[in-house]
Formats: sequence, C-alpha cells, structure tokens
Amino acid sequence: MSDGRNRQLLVVLLLALLLGFPLISLRLLGTHTTSFSPVNRTPTLDKCRSLKLPAGPPPTFHERSESDRFVPGTPPTLIRNATIWTGAYNRTEVIYGDILLDKGMIINIGRIQPILLQTYGAELVVFDARRRWVTPGIVDLHSHMGNSPSPDLSGSADVNSFKGIAQPWLRSVDGINTHDDSYQLSVAGGLTTALILPGSANAIATTSTDSNLIRILGGQAYIIKLRKTAERSTSSMILEPPYQMNSSSSDLSSPPRWRHIKRTTWLTFLLVGENPSRVYNGTRMDTMWAFRQAYNEATKLKQKQDEFCVKLEAGQSEILDGQSEFPDDLRWEALVDVLRGRVKVNTHCYEAVDLDAFVRLSNEFKFPVAAFHHAHETYLVPDVLKRAYGGPPVSAIFSGFSRYKRESYHFSEFAAKILTEHGLTVVMKSDHSAINSRYLLHEAQQAYYHGLPENVALASVTSNPADAMGMGHRIGYVKQGMCHFAEYTSNYPDLAIWDSHPLALGATPVQVYIDGIAQLENPAVAEKPDELQRAPKIPNYDKEARKAVEYDGLPPLSPTESSSELVIFTNVKQVFIKSSMRVVRDFFAHDEDALGELIASKGKPICWGSHGTCSFIVGSRTSKPTIVDLQGGSVSPALSYYGSPLGLQHITLEPSTTDGEIFDPLSSDVPSILGNGALISAADGLQYGSRDALMAYRSGVTTAITAPEHGQCFFGLGTYFSTGASHKLELGALPQEITALHTAVTYNAASSVSIQIAVLRRLFLSASEDTSPLGTAIKKVATGQMPLVVEVGNADAIATLIMLKREIEAVYGNTVRLTIAGAAESHLLAKELKDADVGVIVGPVHPFPHSWDIRRILPGPPLSKDTAISKLLDHNITVGISPVGLSRFVPPGNWNAQNLRLYAAWTALDSDGRINKEQALSMASVNLEKLLGASAQAENTDFVATVGGDLLDPTSQVVAILSQRSERVDIF
Repeated sequence: MSDGRNRQLLVVLLLALLLGFPLISLRLLGTHTTSFSPVNRTPTLDKCRSLKLPAGPPPTFHERSESDRFVPGTPPTLIRNATIWTGAYNRTEVIYGDILLDKGMIINIGRIQPILLQTYGAELVVFDARRRWVTPGIVDLHSHMGNSPSPDLSGSADVNSFKGIAQPWLRSVDGINTHDDSYQLSVAGGLTTALILPGSANAIATTSTDSNLIRILGGQAYIIKLRKTAERSTSSMILEPPYQMNSSSSDLSSPPRWRHIKRTTWLTFLLVGENPSRVYNGTRMDTMWAFRQAYNEATKLKQKQDEFCVKLEAGQSEILDGQSEFPDDLRWEALVDVLRGRVKVNTHCYEAVDLDAFVRLSNEFKFPVAAFHHAHETYLVPDVLKRAYGGPPVSAIFSGFSRYKRESYHFSEFAAKILTEHGLTVVMKSDHSAINSRYLLHEAQQAYYHGLPENVALASVTSNPADAMGMGHRIGYVKQGMCHFAEYTSNYPDLAIWDSHPLALGATPVQVYIDGIAQLENPAVAEKPDELQRAPKIPNYDKEARKAVEYDGLPPLSPTESSSELVIFTNVKQVFIKSSMRVVRDFFAHDEDALGELIASKGKPICWGSHGTCSFIVGSRTSKPTIVDLQGGSVSPALSYYGSPLGLQHITLEPSTTDGEIFDPLSSDVPSILGNGALISAADGLQYGSRDALMAYRSGVTTAITAPEHGQCFFGLGTYFSTGASHKLELGALPQEITALHTAVTYNAASSVSIQIAVLRRLFLSASEDTSPLGTAIKKVATGQMPLVVEVGNADAIATLIMLKREIEAVYGNTVRLTIAGAAESHLLAKELKDADVGVIVGPVHPFPHSWDIRRILPGPPLSKDTAISKLLDHNITVGISPVGLSRFVPPGNWNAQNLRLYAAWTALDSDGRINKEQALSMASVNLEKLLGASAQAENTDFVATVGGDLLDPTSQVVAILSQRSERVDIF
C-alpha cells in the first residue's frame, strides 16, 4: 500500500472522529486491529471495573426505608409478648418483647415505645404471641422444590439434564415451576426460603435394579421465597434477582449480587462421587478430570478478560487478536465468576476421598467452596475441610438419612456435634423431597437430641444457611439493623412463631411471616404442655461421639447379654404392659422420692411396683443380680417396625448387599422352575445384623415385619423377625416365619389399576380350585386365617378394595382381614373403612403428595386440625403407624426405623390431646402386629428400659432390652 493511500485513510479517520462517527475497523499493513468509539468504550470500561467489586449488598443496603420485596397494601404488624431467638451474639441472644413489621422490614424489636405505635392508628395488626418462641424463618440450603414439583408428573420433571457431567451453564431458575404443592406445605413448617439446586432429585425407579439411580447433575442454583406473589411468576419468587438475569441492563457501579445470572454472580452446584459415575458410567477419576477441564477453560477465559481489561483501562485504542468485544462465553461464565470469588460453590460430596479431591481442586484453581452437601464423612476429616482455599466450607448434612448407598454408609448421627467441636459450621438441609422440607426443623431437633448445642441447632436451619448463601443481610436473623442500637431498619421480615420451643419434638408454627406478610390463614393450633416451652435436656454423648470417630462411623452395635440370673431395675417411674392387645400403664410413681422397681429373670419381667415390693424375690436367689438405675425412667413394651425392606438390605443401592427384588407377575416372566402360582417368602431372604436393624434394636424397636423387596406389582409372604439377632437360628430370631399375604395396587405401573384389581378378583374367586402356593395363601386370606396387606394410598382404589372385600366375603362366608398400608387418602373413607372392618397402617405418619394418586392428604396442624391418624381413630379404626412412605417415589427408609418412637410421640402431640401415650405406643406395637398378622406373639413381648424419661421422650436413652423370647436381658 502506497504512502499516499495511507495518508488518505488517515484523513478519513480524522474526519470520522471530528464528525462523531464510529471508528472504522481496517486491516492496515497486514495487521488486524480493533478500535473503540467513545460510545462503546465507556460501558465496556465500566464492565471491567465491575469485575473488581466483591459480591454482596451495597453499603447503603440497611439505610433503606422500604424493602424491595414490600407488597403495597400489606398492613404494619406488631407481634407482642414474644420470646425471640435472634441469631445474634454467637446465636445465643434471646429477647423478650415485641417485633414491629412494616414496609417489608423489621422496624423495631424489644420494648417498643407507645408513641411509635400510635402513628399507625387502626391500620396496625396486633398478634399476641403469648410468650411463644419466635425465630427467623427456616432456611433450606438444599432443595429441589419447583424443579421437581409435587405431585410428581412427567410434564414437570425439570430437575435433571443428562447432557454431560460438567454443565455449569444450566440454571435451576429455568425449571422452577410455580405449581408445586410443596410451597404451602413447607411454609406450614416454618420454611420461608430455599436454595433450589439443579439435579440431586431422587428419581428412583423400582422396575429393575439397574434403574435404581439417583440421577444428579450440576448447574446454577437460585434462592426463592416460598410465598405466593401477585405476579405468579418464578422471577418474582427469586430473592435478590440478578441485575442481568434476563439480559437487561445492569448497575455496574454496585457490587454484584451473590449467585445470580450473567456477569453478576452465581451459586453453582457441583458433584463428586457415586452419582455422576452412575449416570455417565464413569469413575471418580473421570469426574475430577471433567472438573479440571472445565476450570481450565474458565481460567483461559478469565485470563482473556483480564488482559482485555488491562489494555482497555491503560487507554490503548487498539486490541490485538481481533477482539472487538469483551471476551465472554455463556458456557463458562459461571465458572469464571467462581474463579473471581463471586460465586457460592456448593458441592455434592460424601466421602473423604471426594472431599479431599475437591479441596485439592479448590487450591489448584484458587476458588472458595461455600458448602459440602450431604457430606456424610466431613466429621471424619475436619482438617481436610480446613485446608480448602479461602477457608473451611459449611457441612450441609442430614440428621440420620444414611446407608442408602455405599458412600453414605459411614455416616454418624453425632456428625453435627463432632463438626461443631472442631470449629466447623453445620447446616441441616432437606434435599427436598428426599426429606420433606416441611419438617426441616425436625432435622435440627434430631441433631440436638444427639448432642449438638441448642444455639447451633437453631442456627443450623436459620442463620448458618443464610450466611452460606450470602444472604445473611436479608434472612436468617431477627434484627432491627446491623446492631440493635442502629438508627436504621433492616430486611429480616421472615419469621416463624412456634407453639412450643423450636427444639421440642413436634414444634409447629402458629404463624409464619414472609416479607412481613402473614402466610397462615386461620391456623389450627394445638395446645402444648408447659414443659415443651423449654429446650429438652440432652444426655452427654461425648463417649459415643469419640467412638464414632474411632471406628470410622461404624462403632460396634451388637448387644451385650447380662450374665446374671436376675436384673433389677431401680428408680422406675412408670411401667407399661400389654393387656388385652393394647398397651396400658400398670405402674406410676407420683412422687419422685418414691420411685419403684422391676425385676426380670431370663428376659421376663416377674415383679414390679413401689420400692421394696419385690425384695422377697431377691432374697430367695443366691446369685448376685445386675442392678440398673433408671433414674426416673420407665419400662415399656418394645416397638415393631414395618414399611421398608429392613432385614433384607444392608445398603439399598448396592445389589450385593440386598436380597433383591422379586418378580412382578404382571409385567415380567416368572422363572419357569417356580411354576405357576409361585409365592416368595421374605423369611427366605432375611439378612441379620445390618446396621439399620441393630440401630433400631438399640432404639427400642426389637422386631420388624417385612414383605419381600418388590417393585410395582407383587405377591409375597411377610415375616416377623428380631432386629437384634445375629442369625436366623438364634433363639427368638424368627418369632413367626409367615405373617400375612402382601400385595400392592400401584398407579402408573406397567399394568393398569383395573387390571391389578381384576387379577385380585380372579385369584380370590377361583382360589378353591388353585393348589399352588399363591392359591393356598389366597384361600387362607379368604377364610380369615391370614391377613391381606395391600400397599395403596389412593382413596378410589381403597374404595374398590372395600367392595372386593365384600364380594369375597359373600362367596366364602368369612370375614376377610384386610389391612390398608400407606393409606395417604384413607381419611376420606374413615366411615367406610370402619363399616367394612378394615385396619389401616399410616405411613409415613406425615403424608406427602409425592404422586397424583396420593395428592389429597390431610396435612394436620397448622393447616388442618385433624390428621389422617386422628380422624381414623375418631372412627374407632385399628391404626398402626410407620415412619416411612410406602410409595415408589420414596427411597427405602431402613435408616428411619430407629426413629419410630419419635414418630409415635409426634403423633400424640399432633392430636391436641386426643391421643395419649398408651395409644401412641399401641400404634407402634400391638396394633401394627395385629394388622400384619403377628399378634400371636403378644405373650412373648419384649420390653425396653429407658433412662431420662419414657420411650416416647426423645431425649431418653435406651439402656436395656428385656426379651422373653430370647430369654435374655441385653444391656447397653
């Protein structure tokens, strides 16, 4: 190109500048350059400068006079006479006084001057808390609400993508459905805010072992408030919606907000361990390599951005390599912000191997980790967490949900206590709907019952998750401002008012506020005893916690048999016995100075009463007795469990540790060697000594009734076994080999419900001619010799079964002993069930609308006065209870067997005094056994001795099992 041509181009460029035209991009002398006009340079420069701003609220956040979430027309509210746990001062501050809400904020706390209240006039709404406890609204750090809405329908299943292991560009907000029954139900449990994570949905299919996958993937997560908005949109539910969530203009001069989309910040969810390996048929090495590749791509993009901005800020008008715009890539922008420290990274991680690997990753690429989720082994490796880049992550854990797969096997119920003692932060989370988030507070309660300090337990579902989200300036506390002496107001208008101390079993909201708006209309409030207004007293669990660490989460559980001929239990406050197929209290010491005693020989209680009543027995024996001081505790009949394949599984998702599913006669080929009419017995597949069974035994659940492990449609024989036995041939290990015939009526199965009913009808009406094992069992049912237990929740199907029962009885002239198990909608047919003499096992105790066929639940307080259980009992129906769901949408709950006593006690507390302790004990023992065909063993009852209260007291400890059947007393 000639010098003259160059001079001509220079003149054109100068004229363009003088006239204000955009600069022209040219290729001069073979070099590609890019020039910036004054119009484009300024916003790009602002963008570069914004990259240096840390995420969080602006400095003036607490000076606002009105919340950005305030709904015009919301009346100011005064909550009077409250006991307020604020979350301040190391989570220990409790204030007695009032709370004034207005403009979507807390205006004042404590003693509020009347002159301030007078300014509101008649507009002020007053709620008298009557000294009840007020806490911040419950905050869930791990939920799939909205992405996996309830009831579960294929058209709204947006929780997972299966396009690759590492997908940081996926956004949960794009799949959060506004139609989810969980919202209202969870608010009724005090939940006000939830972090909605992509993936991690429990999509467990029961048609084959190969499909038992928990399918989890990563992506960007969003925080939502659970109240219904006038706009009815997902966006209106988002807490602190990002400036550019919809590619709208952003305020680049303000700090970016935590975890929002595009050029602000995100909260990314990443996975390590079994789940991505299951889905993508890879290994942990594959997963970590995918992470390293992804972070390497993000590092290169970040370097390009930084180099671009350095040149731009230096005033260079030419950027080499043809870069005319700020370097960006939608696929990797989330991870770039991770590297800039503007992202709350939440990582799905169970085992030490995965925790250590991700900590190495954080140090390799220099980004902080906000939380490890599930984190079943964090308590074993606290020093690993402390090595994480930027400081130790939060451990977001369950209270007991474990042993469902190998990487959850080393879990300990003392994990929260151990982590706290190492100075690490604990959060209890739901993984909704793996745990129904309505009862997230119960996770904190159980952690407290196992030694977590009171203030930390409350913080684990309020302040700690709020801080882990980067939202501690908005939620998780009850504050007037940054301090109580501030002259400005703040954004903490999410509150829950409880009918009892929040850590007392069964604590239920009487009102919930989100953004200062009351959420419960005409709440049903159950009156609770005065003692429940205080935090329960917890035993010292230091020894148990040390053993958990010493044995890598697997301390010995096998019981130790007393060697003495006699065992004497002293300082006994009450004794419960079985009488006429129900539990009754036979002894009660009204005076703490006149406690009683009980003597057992070979596991059988032979004498009990006031002190000295049984001295004649002791004097007649020459051997020295074992003395057990119950310290005001009790002796009561042991409990029986039903509801999951306890005794048939060690680790649910590990086929080699389970008996395996039996065939589905309506959709699979029956092995020819079995012939027609084959029938499988659960007794043949029993596996003794599982940790779930032994944990149940040590919690007073000494027997269990289980059906064969099955999928959708099945027939099988139940069995009644001892949870504490070491093998089947041990004395008392198998009290009753066959108990009942079990089957199920299942919606959305391979065969229609009408086909399933038709099969049942055909089997019963032709049973007289059928000599097969199934035909023989059917005849026993038809002639009243054996119960028929049907797993079904839908009221229409239950009604059909009642009609079928009548039809069979008309043919055979005998009463059919029909038991409905699951029974989520049974309350709709309470009268009809009573008239038909049908028994019901409600499982879980607190139903949840997992699927369309069980959506019509009776939710209980505060949404309804009645529960399904109380309504059935009002109609004099024999009711048993199970702590777990019998739906195929719910993972097997073997781990929950140990909590049966808590659910029995909770059932009584929900009833507002209509269910007493004896009835609650009966529903978890004699009623259950009768309904499942195991009542013949009533004369061989096991008994449980507890210290610190009776068996239904959540803070009592089981110290001994008295087993007549095994002729032994086991001491713990």
